This record gives sequence, structure tokens and C-alpha cells, in this order.
Amino acid sequence: MGYSKQKSARIANTPDSGIKGGKSSKYEERTKQELYEKAQQVGIKGRSKMNKEELIEALRNN
Repeated sequence: MGYSKQKSARIANTPDSGIKGGKSSKYEERTKQELYEKAQQVGIKGRSKMNKEELIEALRNN
């Protein structure tokens, strides 16, 4: 079946994801808007009130 969207986002954006050959940019290199859109895709609640660091944390831990 595969991973949920949330788990896939966590795996893809671990701090060493770039080392393992991933092609996505690290969360820290993305804009707040890009992070917000990713949070929306995976269904993170409260994202509209989060700053960039909070979005990164939520994407990695939800």
C-alpha cells in the first residue's frame, strides 16, 4: 500500500535526506509559502498560524 502522505513527508525531509540521493530541496531551503503548501497537502492543522520554523517542525513530526 505504501506510506501515508505524512510519513512520506517525514522520510523525505529528514536532515540527511539529501545525502541519500533525494531530489527534493531541504525544508530549510524552501520558502514559507512552499512549506505551507506542503503542510496543506499532508493535512497539518493550524498551519496558517505557523512561522517557517514551526512549519518545518510540523512537517517533520506529523
